Amino acid sequence: MTDILVVYYSQGGSVREMAKLIARGVESVPSANARIRTVPRISANHEATEPQVPESGAPYVELSDLEECAGLALGSPTRFGNMAAPMKYFLDGTTSLWLKGALIGKPASVFTSTGSMHGGQESTLLTMMMPLLHHGMLLVGLPYSEPALASTSSGGTPYGASHVAGAMDDRPITEEEKKLCIALGKRLAQTALKLDQKL
Repeated sequence: MTDILVVYYSQGGSVREMAKLIARGVESVPSANARIRTVPRISANHEATEPQVPESGAPYVELSDLEECAGLALGSPTRFGNMAAPMKYFLDGTTSLWLKGALIGKPASVFTSTGSMHGGQESTLLTMMMPLLHHGMLLVGLPYSEPALASTSSGGTPYGASHVAGAMDDRPITEEEKKLCIALGKRLAQTALKLDQKL
């Protein structure tokens, strides 16, 4: 099996649900397996820490997960048009992988959730791509051949899957958003398998 790593940070639950849908898309591809991981919260209070193992949900991601995967889907809610601090903190700690070139040539996708329609989805997805480009990863988006991309009236961009969660993070993921999450996971897994066959 080829492991596709799905790493997310979620505070209200929407990005976690998107991660599960992307994993579903990954696992719809024969020989592909989704490895779901999360990142811990961080705090300006340096005495506040998360437990070593999350109380529920996905385990915390480790650098070895990145090194072992054949592809990566990275998800974060939007914070002022950028990824959330816990995801940025995690990515800032991947220098050892960059020094080894461990992620060069692997495909990667990004996904996000915002409180409002124009809450910075595209800028968040673009800024999440920057560290991945520095790692030499190959970015995989959503082409307009995906019908839901043209019909959605909520989330969904060619840069990656997205969701409009509402100010209270209480809006369910729409059918179009679900289809695009699944499509992104499927496309990422297919790309990873094709790249693997050519090596």
